[in-house]
Amino acid sequence: MGAQGRIRSGRTRAERRAALLAGYRPLPGTYDEFIDAAGSVRPHWEPFLAEWCALSQAELTQRFGLADRHVHDTGVSYRVHGDIDERDPSAGERSWPLSHVPLVISGAEWQAIAAGVAQRAGLLSMLLDDIYGPGEIVAKGLLPAAAITGSPDYLRPLHGTPGGGALQLYAADLGRGPDGRWWVLQDRTQAPSGTGYALENRLALTRAFPDMYRSMNIERLAAFFQGFRAGLVARSRRVDPRICLLTPGPLNESYFEQAYLARYLGFLLVEGGDLAMREGRVHVRTIAGLKRADVIWRRIDGDFADPLELNARSQLGVAGLVEAVREGHVHIANGLGSGVVEARALMSFLPAIAERLLGEALILPNVATWWCGQPQERETVLARFEEMSVAPAFRDAGGLDRAPVVVGEMPAAARAALREQIATQGMNYVGQEVVRLSTMPVYEQGRLAPHPMTLRVFAAATPDGWKVMPGGFCRISDEPDARAVSMRNGVRSSDVWVTSETPVEQVTLLPTADRITIRRVTGTLPSRAADNLFWLGRYLERSEATLRSVRALLGRLIDADAPAPGRIRALRQLAELLVAWGAAPGGRGQTPASQAYHALHSLDDYGSAAASLREARRTASVIRERLSVDAWRLFGDLQRQLASAEDRRRPEGETYELADRALKTLAAFSGLSQENMVRGPGWRFLDIGRRIERGIATCRFARQFADPDASSESLDALLDLTDSQITYRSRYLLGASLQPVLDLVVLDPFNPRSVAFQIERLDAEIRDLPSLTEDGMLETPRRLVLRLAADCRTAEASRLDRASILLFEQLLMGLSAAIADRYFLQNGGPEGSRLTGIA
Repeated sequence: MGAQGRIRSGRTRAERRAALLAGYRPLPGTYDEFIDAAGSVRPHWEPFLAEWCALSQAELTQRFGLADRHVHDTGVSYRVHGDIDERDPSAGERSWPLSHVPLVISGAEWQAIAAGVAQRAGLLSMLLDDIYGPGEIVAKGLLPAAAITGSPDYLRPLHGTPGGGALQLYAADLGRGPDGRWWVLQDRTQAPSGTGYALENRLALTRAFPDMYRSMNIERLAAFFQGFRAGLVARSRRVDPRICLLTPGPLNESYFEQAYLARYLGFLLVEGGDLAMREGRVHVRTIAGLKRADVIWRRIDGDFADPLELNARSQLGVAGLVEAVREGHVHIANGLGSGVVEARALMSFLPAIAERLLGEALILPNVATWWCGQPQERETVLARFEEMSVAPAFRDAGGLDRAPVVVGEMPAAARAALREQIATQGMNYVGQEVVRLSTMPVYEQGRLAPHPMTLRVFAAATPDGWKVMPGGFCRISDEPDARAVSMRNGVRSSDVWVTSETPVEQVTLLPTADRITIRRVTGTLPSRAADNLFWLGRYLERSEATLRSVRALLGRLIDADAPAPGRIRALRQLAELLVAWGAAPGGRGQTPASQAYHALHSLDDYGSAAASLREARRTASVIRERLSVDAWRLFGDLQRQLASAEDRRRPEGETYELADRALKTLAAFSGLSQENMVRGPGWRFLDIGRRIERGIATCRFARQFADPDASSESLDALLDLTDSQITYRSRYLLGASLQPVLDLVVLDPFNPRSVAFQIERLDAEIRDLPSLTEDGMLETPRRLVLRLAADCRTAEASRLDRASILLFEQLLMGLSAAIADRYFLQNGGPEGSRLTGIA
């Protein structure tokens, strides 16, 4: 056979197709998205299958690797509720479970889905306006009042407030029944999540199959995000509004997505502590004072948004936010009370409400639902109890989790207890028909296999009406049970490809050429972000200092020459240094080699390189939206390099090489920050943190090794620790001598490792930071750095001793505290409490 029809592995396309489809059997009683009732591949899947059949097994594996590396390198992650370590927010993160086969939907079918989702979003928006407004739906008997007031998401303080329940983003969880019809399983109106993950699914699979993505004319997602952003801008009263994404913080299940969307859409990622109320308006605490927030896209539950008028236990919101909404000074998306229409209790009433408000039937019906708060419906559920699934009618109601349970699968005692609860507290429960979900193909062990799935579709309110994302994402269950309730065990997600018969228009979030506003600054820097960037710099520099100490110690241990008294003393000083700053344990039984091992790998010794890096990554995880993919990848590389090894007795040479490789990776991060980061306030705080920590470390090195009786070996160690060996040798022909070494590592402003150089850089960086007032007076950080610079410039090496070096160290620590007081604790001191600079 010729090359035609044969792929590079030597198998024909027909053979490859047969291998992929071997054993593919739709689950009984289900609709399969891939194979029709006659056993044929559905027409809109044929282009996809043809492209896959042209790839060998090795090529498919390579493509999957591209997608998986994208997920890994960009740090796409999520959390399972309760899987939290407050000491290290990044520790409980799980890599996003990407499935490599997209769900393919024809453009014609998608139009019907999109129309149904848009209709439903409009209906729920109208219902929210009525619930927090005139209340005609309840007055006309279309909806029992208890179905609203019984929900913890109905926020009474928002009643009568314009926009109290305003809907800006809506999501619907859909399932397809055995008859091929799509059903709405759940409405999402509180703070719908998943748009960012849908975008990442798309990026990962298009990286793996770019030609297939183009040839199949897949609808793009950018237009949806463009419309969503335009809708938020339209809600503001200012031409250039400040839009914030309010996150619960890095311990939230979908924090990665929130940080990712903030960066992608150009919004300011804030936590409740970043916001403050002044004169009835919401402001962001920034390094330049308080800056007005015009629109807040919230990702926290509505009742947690204001501890003053809503949930007093909340530490996620800002006191007074409800009043700002009431006065129309800020727009919240979605409205604080929007979660009320997410309740399952309302699903049984929506068909009649649609007929009244819209004058038409729902395009996408609900899964059949009976709210047990009504006597007749409760009796229906109890009469068909064994064949029902039961779910909480409202959030956190009835002692159940949010997922339905199949009554027939419950133990007899639990079933009887649930029946009693429904009989006595019926309003907390709904009964629903058990829906059998459709299945889609998943690639497993060289072939395709059917798995149950649900589809999440998003709609955004734009200036031109409701716009539906052409795709969304699907959740795929590993369980063979195709009932909707089993999706709580879903562990995979995949992209959704909506095909078009014609080439798809290229859409970008970038502004058009005639509407670009030229600017050379990156915008507002919140105090919290500045705080974390500052400490990120300090932790990274602290890791480097420990690694240099370990390398210097091991380099002398593995030297082949016989140890001279000077070398023995230098070894002891290096070990004592590691013990002194908590990088390694002291006491009997500890050898320099074991101390070096601890200083590299131990997470129990707070000063070790691994512990400092853990803190650096924890800090970085809070400001993910400000770090590049390359920077995040380097964090992963460092953690793998310093992961604790089993054998603590490995050769010193191996440990030396580990420390050396980690130093090279840190140097790469330094290169990224120096060459790739814009010289804005964020970069300045990162650099300030590094300069302060490097200056403090160099002072400690000098105090440890440069005493009046220092041997040449001790001074040589000091030059190693400050990476100044080459410079010293190029200047001085003799061996290491006390005064020249001290001048080089402490006072030389041309040596990038010296204390003087750090102070000069700090002077330049702090000078360019914003001031709260324009009264001509120097702020505390500026005064301190000028004193430091003057003392350092006028010092002489011949007069330097441990006391004077200690003074430099203490002044640097005092400068760190002054920077924290001025820029990080907005209300912590006299400067931070001023109300000047509000914009």
